[in-house]
Amino acid sequence: MSGVARRRSMNMSDSEARPVLGPGQIKNQKMVDVRKPILRPLKEAGKSTEEVLSEAEINGVLQPAICRHESLLSSNLSMSASCSSDASTDSFSSRASTGRMCRTSSKTSRKKQLVPKPRNGGDPNGVAEGVEAKRRCSWVTTTTDACYVAFHDEEWGVPAHDDKKLFEYLVLSGALAELTWPAILSKRHIFREVFADFDPIAVAKLSEKKIITPGSPASSLLSELKLRSIIENARQVSKVIDEFGSFDKYIWSFVNHKPIVSSFRYPRQVPVKTPKADVISKDLIRRGFRSVGPTVVYSFMQVAGITNDHLISCFRFHGCGAAAALVKEQNANKQTEMEICRSIDELSLSSQ
Repeated sequence: MSGVARRRSMNMSDSEARPVLGPGQIKNQKMVDVRKPILRPLKEAGKSTEEVLSEAEINGVLQPAICRHESLLSSNLSMSASCSSDASTDSFSSRASTGRMCRTSSKTSRKKQLVPKPRNGGDPNGVAEGVEAKRRCSWVTTTTDACYVAFHDEEWGVPAHDDKKLFEYLVLSGALAELTWPAILSKRHIFREVFADFDPIAVAKLSEKKIITPGSPASSLLSELKLRSIIENARQVSKVIDEFGSFDKYIWSFVNHKPIVSSFRYPRQVPVKTPKADVISKDLIRRGFRSVGPTVVYSFMQVAGITNDHLISCFRFHGCGAAAALVKEQNANKQTEMEICRSIDELSLSSQ
């Protein structure tokens, strides 16, 4: 009771010293008046804050305000807890979803890497896989025909020494004036049927009238001028064989029986003709060959391996060089055998 009387006395003294307030300020002022006079005299009496609050609750003075404060604190705590739980849930879900997205994207990227690129307009078994597996000359691309890729890998630039093969390459090189390599290779079986598997002696005996007759298989290949040139060139090859023993010895003698290695790095460096091709062309024309200009002769030199024009980045560059070295070794062995046989014959004749 003394505490209550003391609190009332303090309220009376404060109200006398305090100025008069307006109607709008009375509500706020009552709350301030209720809080301030309670703590001040109790602190002066040496009581702790907990004791003051407990006494105030007993007296019912601060109970509504404290209850509201506690309710606000509890609501704030519940809101913060719910927010933190929501935030943790969101962060977990975002991490989980991000992880799923990363795994999905990684799987997708792996799938994209493992799926082979289509070849020949979508055919998974086309040419592009072989083109990608080995580095070839830049004019062999993923859209190149399979027959031309095989021709590049197996024949083009490999030194040829068989007379039939050399005559075939001479005929096909002359056909480049009217057709492309892929078109020629697609009709190669027809060329071989019409021209007796490119046997120069057999072709030299063919009738020109029969070959150039409209509707014949040969007429669908080349023009009449080219067909006549092929038959005439077969006759001249037969004469060269009679003179030199083989067309191989004649044609390779222009390069001293050793292929020319160009070592080109870029396709723009590959020429259309060379001075050596011009020399060979003039000699062939002098002998009666037809349609054998420097451009045709240089194409013949390329395919017959007389010159190695594979780019140095192509896997066939060294392959053709190794083939040339092997042929050179075989020729040297043949030459040695011939010399040994000749020496034996001379010894046998001298002993007699």
